[in-house]
Amino acid sequence: MTYVAASDRYEQMQYNRSGRSGLLLPAISLGLWQNFGHDRPLDTSRAILRRAFDLGVTHFDLANNYGPPYGSAEENFGRLFRAYFASYRDELIVSTKAGYDMWPGPYGDWGSRKYLLSSLDDSLRRMRLEYVDIFYSHRFDPDTPLEETMGALDTAVRQGKALYVGISSYSAQRTRKAAAILRRLGTPLLIHQPSYSMLNRWIEPELLDILGQEGIGCIVFSPLAQGLLTDRYLKGVPEDSRASHPGSFSREMLTDETLAKVRALHQLAQRRGQTLAQMALAWTLRDPRVTSALVGASSVAQLEQNVAAIDKLGFTPEELSEVDRYATDSGINLWADSSLA
Repeated sequence: MTYVAASDRYEQMQYNRSGRSGLLLPAISLGLWQNFGHDRPLDTSRAILRRAFDLGVTHFDLANNYGPPYGSAEENFGRLFRAYFASYRDELIVSTKAGYDMWPGPYGDWGSRKYLLSSLDDSLRRMRLEYVDIFYSHRFDPDTPLEETMGALDTAVRQGKALYVGISSYSAQRTRKAAAILRRLGTPLLIHQPSYSMLNRWIEPELLDILGQEGIGCIVFSPLAQGLLTDRYLKGVPEDSRASHPGSFSREMLTDETLAKVRALHQLAQRRGQTLAQMALAWTLRDPRVTSALVGASSVAQLEQNVAAIDKLGFTPEELSEVDRYATDSGINLWADSSLA
């Protein structure tokens, strides 16, 4: 069946500039970290991607090892892109990353030139694309010279395989150094992708200031703290939740103290006329240095609810003060080893 995108898709979304670049990104972007691997029905992935674009979500974010199994999110995206989105390629921003383990041996992990450029070639084959719009170094590699890692990103652009480059989970000072290296090479650092949420505010003391000074955009991932900032855990741990089985989110994060914060934030969201998830997303976008918030989705309904966060982005000073009472670090930054290196 031929897919025709909604004619009003650009009327429904807010678009923000990425730093001082020429690129605009939707306030809400769709991440394919979860729910798009071979363990999920392709029909569901298709419905989510098509509905996202109909709502003005023009940015789809992937990485080489998204799945499961590794690579399968890119493979599924490639199949769906070719079937439904090929004619809209110039209207889409597609990003991918390399930096975590992907294949066995010494050349399938971290930040070497060998790994990054080989991985990008593989990603392009899986997604059936000639280029990606943004290629990221997925994490800082303490054992590879930063000049080598940034040089590989520069090469990807010069080879025509990426239009822009970014980094993810880099510390403030590493970000400044990476930006300087790329500036000298002639390929500006477009964007940084850090974890950020009401319960994980590590980017506020330094990183946001540096991004603003350097003219680098910011797209935050895990803005819902992997589902913790939703109504799913207000009454315990559902059997089908991430915390109910082994993975990136564990029951150890669900302390009484953290759940008390979540319940208090939920009450504020109700008074604002939003779900907790919608308020949490709006809160991450309150700072003009934050370009976009990445959301995942396991259903069209969940996607629609998250995108509706843009309907109420403003906060009163009193609301922000109340948020600050409960929005404190809760020990959930799984990416601290990279972001603090």
